[in-house]
Amino acid sequence: MAFRILVVNPGSTSTKVSVFEDRVPVVTETVSHDTETIAQFASLMDQLPMRLAIVKEFLTRHSLAVSDLAAIACRGGLLRPLPSGTYRVDEAMVSDLQEPAMGAHASNLAACIGFELSKESSVPAFIVDPVVVDELSPLARLSGLKGIDRVSIFHALNQKAVARQAALDLGKSYEEANLIVVHLGGGISIGAHRLGRVIDVNNALNGDGPFAPERAGSLPAVGLVKLCFSGTYSQPEVMKLLGGKGGLVSHLGTNDARAVEKMIEDGDEHARLVYTAMAYTIAKTIGEMATVLMGDVDAIVVTGGIARSAFLIDEITRRVQFIAPIKVYPGEDEMKALALGVLRVLDGSVPADHYPPEQAPGGRS
Repeated sequence: MAFRILVVNPGSTSTKVSVFEDRVPVVTETVSHDTETIAQFASLMDQLPMRLAIVKEFLTRHSLAVSDLAAIACRGGLLRPLPSGTYRVDEAMVSDLQEPAMGAHASNLAACIGFELSKESSVPAFIVDPVVVDELSPLARLSGLKGIDRVSIFHALNQKAVARQAALDLGKSYEEANLIVVHLGGGISIGAHRLGRVIDVNNALNGDGPFAPERAGSLPAVGLVKLCFSGTYSQPEVMKLLGGKGGLVSHLGTNDARAVEKMIEDGDEHARLVYTAMAYTIAKTIGEMATVLMGDVDAIVVTGGIARSAFLIDEITRRVQFIAPIKVYPGEDEMKALALGVLRVLDGSVPADHYPPEQAPGGRS
């Protein structure tokens, strides 16, 4: 008998809900939230009753009760750093999400929704590979200033899911493969996956690596210091420049790669320069990760929405194809990745992890 899994994935302007039968999505819906709806809530957690009601209405429309489910798969939020895994939602996790040390994000609502639904029955709720997955090696964590360590925040859910698929396509398990995984989205993360652990990765949320459609990426240090002390920007405004108004937005006024490619097709040489430079910085970071793996790379795996850009893929490929074969998996499927993460627990492939993790960052995958 197939395991029936409810998947809950709240975003800043939408709530996605699916039901899977094992690996197969049976029904999926996306409820959009306009600016006025979100603006009426003073804080993120004030949205919880509204988001919970959406999920309950979804179940009612499809004649499902919580007790009909084998499990609930929830998008992971901004929790404490933890190793990769599928974690049981409990009071400790919900408490940390309600008063998040790492910041407020719509994904924080998912486990809270799952927890409320779980209280109605014995059906367990889980999160899978949240963005705070931290398996960095000590070398990757250390920076050139004491007390300022590098932080692991990246597209862990999609990177891990695609890495597992790529390893399978190579005839290996994820734990047997060395991969460089490149997630191309509004932010860009590039991770060195060694035998099932991401031992190095750029901070894709608010910090370093290549520039991206909305992220500034690594910047000349002196120039950034001067900007911060210019008196022109407040700290929140500088943070917005780094993540939200950086990258393609800063140079070209758009975060839409399709719009940039249209500019290039229309003969805009500045757009061509900027887009090619983004590919250049991506390729440079891939090269860095190749040195992390000491050249022992089974494949370079490219995923995310902008992996559909032939221009970008071609520019990256010609610079890094000497390192390893390139495998492209366009798009991302967070709902399926969440369902598969929970399915691995339900079918006994892996044990469920407990929050907070007992091991320090960099623990097992």
